[in-house]
Amino acid sequence: MLARAKVNLWLNVVGRRADGYHLLESLIAFTDLADEIEAVPSDRLTLSVDGPLAPAIAAEGDNNLVLKAARLLGDRVDVAPRVALTLTKRIPVAAGLGGGSADAAATLRVLIDLWRVALPAEELFELAARLGADVPMCLAGRAAFASGVGERLEPAPLLPSCAILLVNPRVALPTPDVFKARRGAFFESRPLHPWSDLGSFAAALAERGNDLTEAAITLRPVVAEVLAFLRNSDRALHAAMSGSGATCFALYESVELANRAAAHLPTSWWHHAGRLVG
Repeated sequence: MLARAKVNLWLNVVGRRADGYHLLESLIAFTDLADEIEAVPSDRLTLSVDGPLAPAIAAEGDNNLVLKAARLLGDRVDVAPRVALTLTKRIPVAAGLGGGSADAAATLRVLIDLWRVALPAEELFELAARLGADVPMCLAGRAAFASGVGERLEPAPLLPSCAILLVNPRVALPTPDVFKARRGAFFESRPLHPWSDLGSFAAALAERGNDLTEAAITLRPVVAEVLAFLRNSDRALHAAMSGSGATCFALYESVELANRAAAHLPTSWWHHAGRLVG
């Protein structure tokens, strides 16, 4: 089961609840970069991790969202979670790409298939929300407008076909730290300009931007270097930070152009050139 990387094509902070959680408006989409979850029956619940970024989550242990998702679903459907799970890790950790949330969502889906259980969609999404604010949107797996703390989803209009270059300078940026560092007024909601092609789509993204960018740069100045590189790359249509960072992205007309830009990146930075898929 694929667990696709999530990208916040824009992210605006529009308020704050009494409990301290920030209220957001965001356009989310998914890319062809994905982790993968496999599950087979076993005598107990286990998780093995492989893939190029496996070492990044080695210290999580029982706190891994994959295991939490398996236990939570097992409790809900009254099935002992005796299953051997394998996670192939390709999405950077603490990078603003929703990798852990995507893994949890994929775990719910693969175990529902394995255990042959049925849950009403409303209950499944409620379980997902208990695992984290981003898990329901990853469970839906399609382009959407997200609001509230990320739990309210509305399908987005069809996105234009385009390529995306994801770049992370190999620094982790925990989301709570970024929100704590944010300063300034909240974004005032206004009507969205609809898009009809890739040019108008890029313009709509630029108008909204990412309200966490300055906070992320305060904590990790290298984010500004990544953004400058992407904005200056040949034929980049739009560049911004995804989520709370530190991953940034640029959109291009073709994967060839994205790969051409990637060829000039510092070798120490992680990157993926591919496509938006929803």
